[in-house]
Parts: sequence; C-alpha cells; structure tokens
Amino acid sequence: MRNYRLLTDHEINKLEEQGCTAEDWTAIKVADDFMTTYVHNVAFYGDITLGVFEKNVEVSQDFLKHSGIRNATLRNVSIGDNCLIENIGTYINNYSIGDECYITNVNTMETTEGATFGEGHLISVLNEIGDGNVMLFDGLTSQLAALMVKHFGDRELMAALKTMIREDISQTVPDRGTIGNNVRITSTGEITNTHINDNCQVVGATRLSDCSVKSIPTANVYIGSGVICENSIIYDGSTILNSVKLENCFVGEACHITNGFTADSSIFFANSYMANGEACAAFCGPFSASHHKSSLLIGGQFSFYNAGSATNFSNHAYKMGPMHYGEMERGSKTASGAYLLMPAQIGAFSVCFGKLMYHPDTRNVPFSYLIAYSDTMYLVPGRNLTTVGLYRDIRKWPTRDKRPKAGQKSIVNFDWLSPFTVGEIVEGKKILEDLRAASGDKVSTYNYHEYVIKNTALKVGIKNYDMALRIFMGAVLKRHKLCEPSTDTGTGKWTDLSGMLMPESEEKRLIDDVKNGRLETIRQVLQRFSEIHGNYEEYRWTWAYQLMCNYYGLDIITADDAERIRQDYVTARRAWIAEIRKDAEKEYQLGDVEEKTLNNFLAQLDKETEYEQWD
Repeated sequence: MRNYRLLTDHEINKLEEQGCTAEDWTAIKVADDFMTTYVHNVAFYGDITLGVFEKNVEVSQDFLKHSGIRNATLRNVSIGDNCLIENIGTYINNYSIGDECYITNVNTMETTEGATFGEGHLISVLNEIGDGNVMLFDGLTSQLAALMVKHFGDRELMAALKTMIREDISQTVPDRGTIGNNVRITSTGEITNTHINDNCQVVGATRLSDCSVKSIPTANVYIGSGVICENSIIYDGSTILNSVKLENCFVGEACHITNGFTADSSIFFANSYMANGEACAAFCGPFSASHHKSSLLIGGQFSFYNAGSATNFSNHAYKMGPMHYGEMERGSKTASGAYLLMPAQIGAFSVCFGKLMYHPDTRNVPFSYLIAYSDTMYLVPGRNLTTVGLYRDIRKWPTRDKRPKAGQKSIVNFDWLSPFTVGEIVEGKKILEDLRAASGDKVSTYNYHEYVIKNTALKVGIKNYDMALRIFMGAVLKRHKLCEPSTDTGTGKWTDLSGMLMPESEEKRLIDDVKNGRLETIRQVLQRFSEIHGNYEEYRWTWAYQLMCNYYGLDIITADDAERIRQDYVTARRAWIAEIRKDAEKEYQLGDVEEKTLNNFLAQLDKETEYEQWD
C-alpha cells in the first residue's frame, strides 16, 4: 500500500513557481516519490491526494505525453499514479481517480451530495405512464427485470425485491464519484455523479449525469461523441456513440446503441443493437435490434427481435445471402409482409393493409405464418419449421453472443427446441388434430378463432409438428444417459423469462422463497437463477422423458424403446433437412440467390448427417 506525506516547503515553492495555488497546502498529501516537475497551473482546494508522475501516457497511436497535471482546478480529489490530467475547463470536484488515466478537455467533473450514480431509480417499463416496476441497480439482469415486470401486481414480492435492491445499493455505492484505472475521458462537456470503471473510454460525450459505467477486464465500455446519458447504468462491453440520448435506462452487456437513438425508461440486455430510432418504456431482451429512423419501440417486450421500419415491411426476408444482425426473431416479418409466429411471443402481429395488427389468440399455434388477403386472415401452422431462415438462425445466434464468459450476467438459452417451445408444439398439434376431428378430412378450410387454415396447410402443420417432436425427443435422448429422471422438477409448463428457459414450478418456488424470507438478499435471488439454469439439462430430461412415454405409450423407456426413438429421430431429421433443401432450391429458382451461394448452403446441409451419430 502506497504511503503518502505532506509537501515539503521546497515542493510548495516549486509548485507556486509553476503557476499552482492552494487553498491550504497542508491539505495536500503526495506519494513518497512525488516530484513537482509535471504539475503546472493547478488550483488546489480542499483535501487532495496525488500519486507519482513517472511514465508517459499514449494519448493517440504513437503519440506520447508525460503524465502530470496541467491547467486544472481540483477540489477534494485523489489521483493515482501516472495520470495525465490537463485542460479542465471548470473544475474536478469530489472525485477519486485511479492509476494511468487520461483526462483532457473536460469542462466539469463533479459529485454532489446524495449521488446514487444511476442506481435505485424506479422506472416504468411497458407502461410509460404507469407506476415504476423495474429498479435500476448494478446487478440487474434480464431475468430479474422480467420477473419484476411479470409480477408487478404482486405487491409483497415487489416490496421484498425493492428492499433487497436498496440494501444492496447502500452497501456498494461509493460516497463520491470514482474513475477506475486506465480510463480515458477526452473532449467531454459534463460528468456529474457518475462512476466509471477500469479501462472505459468517454470520448466527445456531451453529458453523463447520475450514471454508472461498468466494465470487467475483458470488456470495457466506450461512450462516444454527442452522447447524453442521465440516470442510467451501462454495462460491460457496450458501446454508446453518435449523439445517443439515454434517460432512465439500463444498458446490459455487449449492447451497441448508436446514430442518434433516443431512449427513455427502457432496458436493453445482452447483445441488443439500437440505431436511429426511439424507445420508450421498452423491455429489450437479449438480441433485440432496431435499425430504422421510423422505428418506435414503445411499451413492448422483445427478444431475438428486429424492429422494422413503420413504412418498410420488406426487411429481412429469409435468404441464403449474407446474414444481417437480427435477421430472425421470435416474431419477425417476411418479405411478403407476413409475420412468423413463434411461441416465445405473447400473441403475434400481422400486416394488414399496411398496418400492424395484434393477434393474442395465436400463441398456441407456433412457428407459423399469419397472412392477410383482403379481409381474410390465413394461418399457415408450423411452416417456419422448415425454412432456410430458421435453419440459419439456429446456428447464428450463439456465434453472435459477444459477451466474454466472465461477463454473461443475463442468462440466454439458445435451445430452439426446448420444453418451452416443444410444449407449444404439442399443444399446437393437438389443436390441429381437434380441428380435423371436428370438421372431418374432406373440407377445404378450417376456422380457428377468426383465422382460416387451408386443408393442405393443416395437414402439413401436423406433419411438421410431429417431425419437430421426434427431433426433440431424439436429441435429448442422445445427450442424456438413459435412466429414469432423478427429480420431478421439470414436469408441467415451462416459461421463457427473457432468455432463460425454466419450469414454471421453479419460478413459483423462487417467488415464494423471496416472499417468505428464505432468500434474503438480491444476490441470493440472482444466484437462484443461476442454479436453476445450471439444472436445465436435468429438468429438460424430466420433461422429455414424460413426453417420450406419453408419445410412445410407455411406462418406462428401455434400450429397445431408445433405439426406436433414435430411428425416428434420424428419419425425422432427414425429412427436416430435405424440406430445408427444397426451400433453398425454391429460393434459387426465384432468381434471388446466386448458384455458388446455393451450392455452399447445400454443402452445409450435406454435413448434417454428422448430427445423427449416437454416442
């Protein structure tokens, strides 16, 4: 630990010769090896602590300047070793600055009384004029935020969570603003009541007020020109630049917000990308994206979602060409204006006469198209299970997770077939079979609520759902030792808690433990999410085992039964790949794809037999 001492009379005289002044020279403490050489034109007020200035600082590539302090006013400031602080327009007041920082051309840096650095703000998500339902703090994850939003009406739960969060904040929030080690702050207007972690950069920002800028060693934060952030928290690996305006927001790990995007009372998690548009009271879960100037995300909950322009219904058709960020989502549009209905949606949207229409009755018919012709709304069940787009998306999302493993705070489960989605498939298949049983097999169309399903579409939907069930059962059996489940947890319905797939029973148990005091701190709540996710494979096995028994009419699964399931898996998987191949060839025949692109894609499909191998 470094020792500090008072200035000597000789050092005080030298500093005064170099244009320095002090309200009280005895209130200044310096490191034992401190030298006055690189301190010029500095006005000191209050308590000051200075490290040593022995090294050069790289201010730009191959451009080095010696560390030191020049042209600044400091009040109640501590500065670590080998920092370069220069050309401070007004002052730095009440701040602790780490080692090897570069701070230049900043107008004001100040901590005022009662600062919380963006933590503890209660914002209203999904309802922009309602009561606050999400409390911003250092440990917020997409799961915790989703829990708070989903169960906002449970006053006992919300009161307990708020109390836990406030206690956590009281133990972790510093008494004044801190700047970590190796931080760069240049050409920035105002930094007030803002905490900035190690290795972060703030370059050309207009104002940061009541914010926390977090980082880990493998993922820092970059805040660029024209940015205004107020009452917000920005997490590891995120980039905020080009005149973005954030107020009362939480930006999670590895998010990218740029090009004039504005957001108020919104939360963004895990690899979300926002540009040009606007968000208000929006819950943007993992892999949410918005690119267009006319996009307004307001009062909605999204994940694996790409918001199209209000005047452009052609974004991201499912092509074999180069992939774009956010090309596939759990509720996305096709080039024809049809919307794909995925089970993670609560309801679904379609395009009709150039307007978005909300359809709450379609959740139980997953992986479907909803297409409007004149006044008729057609439902094409299960069609998206056999598209090129789905195939590519299954593989692309895990590769687009830019978060280092040490920084993956929000949980994201990439299983496309899981107890959650397959549960919807089981229900969707039963709905179609019931429609066929009620109306017979000879009719041309079936009616489901206000939607029309053609006879051929219903048959294909049942076939596709059955194919998906066999793929899921075989895939789970392939990954797990054949044995009876060791736990009952996993039976029943599952839920998607903003990227985390879990049994509803575990969600209920967590809620009960919070309300009954068995979980006493918010860190214990977050740990419970991690434990549930860690048991995902066992819970999935319990659910899948029951499904296999029901599907095949078994009490227990023997080795012979497992071989039958394996054969059905291989057959179903080959049928699935064959349908995807037909979809790719159809796209090529339309003239939208080059022959080389088609051949490369088909070559990739040829390798799918590798997944049929059984350990």
